Formats: sequence, structure tokens, C-alpha cells
Amino acid sequence: MSQQPMSKNKKLMIYLIFGCIGMFGFGFALVPLYNVMCKQLGINGHSSNIPEKYKKELVVDKSRNIKVEFVTQIHPGLPYDFGAITKEVTVHPGELAHAKFYARNNSHHLIVSQAIPSISPGQGTLYFHKTECFCFTQQPLKAQTSADLPVVFFIDPALPKDIHTITLSYTLYDVTKAVLEAHPEVAKQVES
Repeated sequence: MSQQPMSKNKKLMIYLIFGCIGMFGFGFALVPLYNVMCKQLGINGHSSNIPEKYKKELVVDKSRNIKVEFVTQIHPGLPYDFGAITKEVTVHPGELAHAKFYARNNSHHLIVSQAIPSISPGQGTLYFHKTECFCFTQQPLKAQTSADLPVVFFIDPALPKDIHTITLSYTLYDVTKAVLEAHPEVAKQVES
């Protein structure tokens, strides 16, 4: 009689252990699944880091004005000044536009940075296309130097009519260690 509850307890314990392992595995699988889903659906405001060609035959919708705001952030601990020279522009959908940013390395050594873009509202991501952007590549900067960083973009005329403002935000990260470990020649190229 006392063995029957013991067997039920063992069974329950096995189910609980497998349940915990399953939840733990599912937690790890969520991040890649989420990223794939967001990329396919064009949500979450992450814009592409692949240049898009501007088609000159694209019809410019002069009946609409879209305000594009530029915002910057620096990952904590990065000794940089980073900001938008162009704070905002007003463009017509289909029109090629330019913006400038700047970065200054305030440290006493080479730093390689990478800018990660984000667009708000997230729905605007599908219609905001960059033809040139400093975010497409890593940006090595020598100690105590600065650089102007260009962005050239256009907004697809198919942008929903209820979107009047798009905010392009960049967060700058230090990727020096990873880049120099993978490509030690970068430091020599920049120093020369």
C-alpha cells in the first residue's frame, strides 16, 4: 500500500523534470524564433542593414510630407560623443534624402564601433529604405578623432497614410574586441 503513492510521486517527479527541461529549452528557442518572425513580418522596428537601390523611376508623392526625426544613444561605457547633425528632415515619399551624424572617439586608443538602427513606429520599417548608411559597416576611429557619418534614404510611397512621422534611432556599441580578434590587421590599417 505504501509503494503505490511512491510510484505516483516518482511519476510526477519525472513529469516535472521533463517539464522544466522543456521550458528551459523553449526559453532558448524563443529569441531566434522571435527574431525570424520579426524579420519576416517587418515588426519590432529593426531596419535592414543591407543597402537598397533607389529607383529613379520611383514616383515622388508631393502631396504628402513625412517628418523624419533622428535620435542617437551610446551604449554605457563607450567613451564617444555621438549625435545627429541633422536633427530632422521633412521629405516626400519616394524622394531621396540625406542626413549626417557625427562620432568622436574621446579615448586614448582605437575603438571600432557599430551602430544598430531602429525605426519607430515599427510599421514604418517596411517603408524606410537606406541606400547608404554608416550602420552597414563597423566604424574604426583612432584616439581623439572624429568622423562625419552619412545616411541616404527614401521612404516608399506605399507608406500608410496615417504615418506622418518616422523616428530613426541609432545605438552605438563598442565592437573593438570582437573585430580585432577576428581581424587584427584592422588596427594596422587604421593606424597607417
